[in-house]
Amino acid sequence: MLVIRELSTLTEMVSELEMIRHLYPAFTFEKYKSFLQEMVPHNYKQLGVYENDVCIGLTGFWTGYKLWAGKYIEIDNFVVDPSHRAKGIGKMMTDYIHDLAVAAGCTMITLDAYSNNFTAHRFYYNQGFEPKGFHFIKILDENGVS
Repeated sequence: MLVIRELSTLTEMVSELEMIRHLYPAFTFEKYKSFLQEMVPHNYKQLGVYENDVCIGLTGFWTGYKLWAGKYIEIDNFVVDPSHRAKGIGKMMTDYIHDLAVAAGCTMITLDAYSNNFTAHRFYYNQGFEPKGFHFIKILDENGVS
């Protein structure tokens, strides 16, 4: 049986380091914890899908406001355990976030996907997302990027 849980405490989130390592293999416990300590006070939460108390899908999300968008939820670091992909876990997470956003009165859900991650693009298109523009970055410290 699959269970969805919202994670809102640092303790809950750091316990899922192994799932985040599917995205960032070199993440240390210390780095993950220090980043979360900065993020949690700014409305950052995580959503986990669990099978027999083992996390098989995880995403972070933020609620915020932008002048052009009003209130929104942003999905961040979306990952499903490779052995559980193509089983509907990702859809469970996007559906849950969708319901959260509607209940919170958000105007939209946003996310970033790397420009070369075509598998993610196809998934997000199938979930009703569409590209609105480009997310430009200017790297200032290559060593600080995960």
